[in-house]
Amino acid sequence: MRRWSLAGQMLLLQLVVIAVAVAGGAVLESVLAREVVSGQAAATSKAVALSVAASPDVRAALAGPSPTTRLQPYAERVRLDTGVDFVTIMKPDGTRYTHPNPAEIGRRFLGHTEPALRGHPFTETYTGTLGPSVRAVVPVRVGGSVTALVSVGIKMEKVSAELVVILVWTGLITALALGLGAGGTWLVTSRLRRQTHGLGPLELSRIHEHHDAVLHAVREGLLLVGKDGTLTLCNDAARHLLNLPEDAEGRHVADLGLGDVLTAREERVHLVGERVLAVNSAASRLGTVVTVRDHTELQALAGQLDAERGFAEALRSAAHEAANRLHTVITLVELGRTEQAVAFATAELRAAQELTDQVMAAVREPVVAALLLGKSSEAAERGAELVISPDSDLDDPGIDPRELVTILGNLIDNAIDAATRVEVCLRADEGELLIRVADDGPGLTSAEAFRRGWTTKGDGHGLGLALVGQAVRRLGGVIDVAGSVFTVRLPVPERVR
Repeated sequence: MRRWSLAGQMLLLQLVVIAVAVAGGAVLESVLAREVVSGQAAATSKAVALSVAASPDVRAALAGPSPTTRLQPYAERVRLDTGVDFVTIMKPDGTRYTHPNPAEIGRRFLGHTEPALRGHPFTETYTGTLGPSVRAVVPVRVGGSVTALVSVGIKMEKVSAELVVILVWTGLITALALGLGAGGTWLVTSRLRRQTHGLGPLELSRIHEHHDAVLHAVREGLLLVGKDGTLTLCNDAARHLLNLPEDAEGRHVADLGLGDVLTAREERVHLVGERVLAVNSAASRLGTVVTVRDHTELQALAGQLDAERGFAEALRSAAHEAANRLHTVITLVELGRTEQAVAFATAELRAAQELTDQVMAAVREPVVAALLLGKSSEAAERGAELVISPDSDLDDPGIDPRELVTILGNLIDNAIDAATRVEVCLRADEGELLIRVADDGPGLTSAEAFRRGWTTKGDGHGLGLALVGQAVRRLGGVIDVAGSVFTVRLPVPERVR
């Protein structure tokens, strides 16, 4: 059995509410209309009766020998002029002087007269010779005593006719109100049906639960940026990775300091705080869907891998050169030039051993030493020279080697790209680790060199120095730049001191 959609349930509920409200209003209007019409009839009857009782002509006729002769025409004229159904003037005992039906003149009045005889006008609904009517009975006073009574009435059928007219209009207005309410409700529910895709409350609840579960469970950051740049949705992972405040949703991305990150139209690597993030954007009809992945650890591993790869390339290059030199030695031996072969081999071994001894004597940390040996070979292949400063002296500094590889490797790479001679100094003393990389290049002139995206290479991503600055901040150190000299100072952990 197919469940009712949310829009259908809303339509039915609103129609019932409107119908009950309109029906209740119609019933109340009917009751009030009946009371109003009856009250108006009573008020009209009483007003006419009081006017007749106060008329001098009536008093004069009552004092004459034949009151009916003068009062009957007068009463009929008043009845026709005021629109009432009867005007009856009678003696205190109820004997009629006037009546719309002349045959009733002289007969007793049908109705109550006691309050009027006591001098109090009153109204009542009573069935007389003309049928049920709303009537008023008023005394005629002469000299302080009641000398006659006046009764004026309107038949109930006339009251009912007026009430029917009011009820017809009430019914028409009620039907119109019901139609307008139903039409408006249908329009609203049609829009609701389109927006909810005809789903019922249970399906919508499940969708919301699934949506909420996915947003909170997925490890990637997920954001939705509207076409106007407003952040309309972000999950817990995005808040954590981008350090977003609790009230981030509904604010413009520029106000969050992420305008260049969340509005990029292609996949890029960004530095946000201490994290390296891969940000991917895709346009949709709601705006831009942005996914954010944490590449901090991957970037650090990639830096270490680059160092190992450089070391491997250096070994391959050294092996290649060693093969060439070995062939030279063998050829010299075959030619009988033994002394020249020994001298050539000894010189090559001495040069290679001197470089290794120089590095290992200055740097006893194996990962950093391997990085320096690899970068030395790489620099030689690219026509540059990498030298270790004579005052270098570094044991294990107690700092994560991956961080040192990131800092030292990127600084050396940038120096090799810009110069022909690079000097590296590594020294740990007085509670800090000093890393200095100097070259004979033009140096830096921009204060934004450590900002993500800054680069002097046309095809670069501007991440090298940004990663250096990030690593230095993460380790609580400082970095100074003076032309082509980069100096990094890092605090050494207590256990090493």
